[in-house]
Amino acid sequence: MATYIHQLKNWADFQWKEKDFISLLTEVRNLQGKLMGKVELLGFKLKDEANLETLIQDVVQSSEIEGEILNPEQVRSSIATRLGLEDSGLQHSDRHVDGVVEMMLDATQNNDKRLSDERLFGWHAALFPTGRSGMYKIEVAKWRSGDMQVVSGGMAREIVHYEAPKAELLAQEMKQFLDWFNSESNLYES
Repeated sequence: MATYIHQLKNWADFQWKEKDFISLLTEVRNLQGKLMGKVELLGFKLKDEANLETLIQDVVQSSEIEGEILNPEQVRSSIATRLGLEDSGLQHSDRHVDGVVEMMLDATQNNDKRLSDERLFGWHAALFPTGRSGMYKIEVAKWRSGDMQVVSGGMAREIVHYEAPKAELLAQEMKQFLDWFNSESNLYES
């Protein structure tokens, strides 16, 4: 019996039942339209500031999920610099914050580009410019060569929350996923 998605036979052929989500998606699109209408009324400068604040929150909160606390002012400075916005008086951002921002902007603003192992490796290199995660040396910008688990708890009381695919299967599994992700196929069954 499969415990993790990657252990399922057709794991990369994700589908969803449209009828289960269509009313919720319709409501979300309606609210999205109303929000965009209100944003248009703000004017160019306020609209840019609202977009900047949204990006800052996305970067900061995404990092918090991983247990990493980023300085919001450094994030603001890095985003402002990359988007060519006025950044005078802003706190200088460090290399790590710049890497997180670079990855996030590429993922959100270039979502029309194909996802590839090269692009993923670029994000990884941006996130770990020193080749370290905390005090641990890690393999950067390539598929990992060892096992990987998400574990919590102290010694002898460890709880395995997730076990990643075996390293020797990773290149093929990622190819399968990237092929699905970049395909034009329907994600839903009627």
